[in-house]
Amino acid sequence: MATWSLDKAHSELEFRIKHMMISTVKGLFDDFDVHVQGDPADLASLHVEVSIAVNSINTKNEQRDQHLRSEDFFNVGAFPKITFTSTQLTAKGGDDYTLEGELSIKGQTKAVKLNLENGGVAVDPWGNKKAGFTVKGEIKREDFGLTWNTVLETGGVMVSSDVKFEANIQFILT
Repeated sequence: MATWSLDKAHSELEFRIKHMMISTVKGLFDDFDVHVQGDPADLASLHVEVSIAVNSINTKNEQRDQHLRSEDFFNVGAFPKITFTSTQLTAKGGDDYTLEGELSIKGQTKAVKLNLENGGVAVDPWGNKKAGFTVKGEIKREDFGLTWNTVLETGGVMVSSDVKFEANIQFILT
């Protein structure tokens, strides 16, 4: 059984959402942790727990970030963390898997299915054994109590319902 340590220098968690229905705004969370237990040779055995510090949201616009931290959106004072706990990892073929689990945002917990790509295992030039994964998913933000919006003159809305996210994660295995 390996010990999985998140390599934060080589990991990122980003999201994308339509703004005014005409462009896409990207952001990321600067502070998150991923705990994995299981055998790297048997990915179906893996149990994954993710904790994201909502206050670390970063869209490269401080005014927007403050609005996202406010009660209109994440309400970080009452709900400082986003969490995910896996319930099942199923092979789809090749390096592709379905990662199922419980996602909790702003006090709302929902079952989600995510796409996981196993990037494999390699040894870096300093002898560290590394494992890499890409996880992609999409949620409806209203399902998690993120309901703020404004109707535009054109009939569209300020912020899309669909939030796409991608995590590129690397671990050090010992």
